[in-house]
Amino acid sequence: MSSYALKVKNMPRLSVVILCYKAGDAVSEFASRVQTIIERVTEDWEIILVGNYNQGEADSTPAVVHAIAATDPRYKALTLLKQGMMGWDARSGLHAATGDMIAIIDGDNQMPPEDIARVYTKLLDEDLDMAMTYRNNRQDSLIRRYNSKIFNLIFSFLFPGYPVRDVNAKPKIFTRSFLGKLRLEADDWFFDTEIMIQARRHCAKLGQIPTTFYRSMDRKSFVRSDAILEFVKNLLRARFREFFIKP
Repeated sequence: MSSYALKVKNMPRLSVVILCYKAGDAVSEFASRVQTIIERVTEDWEIILVGNYNQGEADSTPAVVHAIAATDPRYKALTLLKQGMMGWDARSGLHAATGDMIAIIDGDNQMPPEDIARVYTKLLDEDLDMAMTYRNNRQDSLIRRYNSKIFNLIFSFLFPGYPVRDVNAKPKIFTRSFLGKLRLEADDWFFDTEIMIQARRHCAKLGQIPTTFYRSMDRKSFVRSDAILEFVKNLLRARFREFFIKP
């Protein structure tokens, strides 16, 4: 049984997992914005700040997230020695979340925190298993937009019949009962795709809303230029495995 499904006594209504890798001091402002937004839809919340780090790297993020968590018990600082990439960080954050609804978002200011309230409201209003954004207005680089378009087209071809428009978009939000069905293993950038493949497998009720995706002004993307080839290889392997997996 997935640990995501475990019930926690006095669990909050909403958990928000913020991926903060190498965000440094920018975490404080972003977390404050997230808190302001989610308090418009619920007073019962927690925020998990995932500040995992690589050994030997100069990174102030772990200290920053611990300082934030020290000011309010509804914040949790997660600062583990990294054993993987984005997917590993995301899985560690989801495991730490105790809420009945669990959202995840990158903390690099490319994704508006206002979208957390929007996907949360859509999830509840439409009684969904999962809700997410799709990036209909992108202000990042041309190569990233091109790679994303190609990747989503390939995903739709290999995994037809499921209406996801933008596999890698965030925030994503899940009910705890649905998240408990997932068996997430990806340690890398394939993490979001693994979620959508399994959502399709379980015929999850999915809601989507449009959003703007901003260019990062603080740092370069951690996604390598050859990521599209890696994604395609992973997609082909995942498509093959689907023939042998039952929900």
